[in-house]
Amino acid sequence: MIAREREDAAPRRFLPELVLVGITILWGGTFLVTKIGLADSGPLFFVGSRFAIAAALLATLSPALLRGWSVRDILAPALIGCTMVAGYALQTTGLESIPSSMSAFLTALYVPFVPLLQLVLFRRVPGAMVWAGIVMAFSGLVLLAGPATIATLTLGYGELLSILSALAFAFQILFIGRFAGVVDPRRAALVQLATVAIGCYALMPLTGEPLPALTSPLIACALALGVASAVIQVAMNWGQAHVAPARATLIYAAEPVYAGLIGWIAGERFTQFGLVGAVLIVSSVVVSELKLKRERNRKAPLL
Repeated sequence: MIAREREDAAPRRFLPELVLVGITILWGGTFLVTKIGLADSGPLFFVGSRFAIAAALLATLSPALLRGWSVRDILAPALIGCTMVAGYALQTTGLESIPSSMSAFLTALYVPFVPLLQLVLFRRVPGAMVWAGIVMAFSGLVLLAGPATIATLTLGYGELLSILSALAFAFQILFIGRFAGVVDPRRAALVQLATVAIGCYALMPLTGEPLPALTSPLIACALALGVASAVIQVAMNWGQAHVAPARATLIYAAEPVYAGLIGWIAGERFTQFGLVGAVLIVSSVVVSELKLKRERNRKAPLL
């Protein structure tokens, strides 16, 4: 009986991590759609519309979310939404002056930022093998970016904005982990999505981004990404209530791997460096889990 209970508990224990893996794969697939949509729109309008559609969809499918709000239901998710606005705004602004490969690499700095901020802000120290996994994941991201990208790295205006965007995304992951389980994940997602939409639209006049023509490809891409964003945000809020921020970061680090695979299916090339990097990133999750199992056996806290 005990053995059967343990067998039944194992899938449930890994379910939150599997959910985060699933949304990471979905996340990776959004890049190709985003690339199509940005051909007809500025980045802030496109991101704002994507999240506005997601918020409207979530509110329509769950009308009960619109009743019985408390201050706690709004403040914490709105704070997370602000980190998302900062991340997307800084990243897209930086993209105007640096190549997309450089932006992707610098944005990936959130991988080491998360455990470092976790240590500084919350005094929580990830285990040794979690750190090893983080080093492996970041090394894999470097290989995915390619030696040519790293060789041209400077600290100009665009690079600095991209690094700040990585810091904003690191705070997003940390805050979701901190407040997950306190607020209903759907209600939190609704506030986060609405905050990003409002923030991006508000930034358009400040950056001088004009309103685009509403073409069929733009509308289709925004609708598709709106559905994806609603699913991703709800699942992210729920999953991180059960998965430590450092480990969630390693799972999210595989996003460019899935994006690369989807791009490869669509006809893009996957370099040899990229393949090695992909293996390192996927292996980093396995390495960190091996240590976490031993820590649980010693009844140490999951960090």
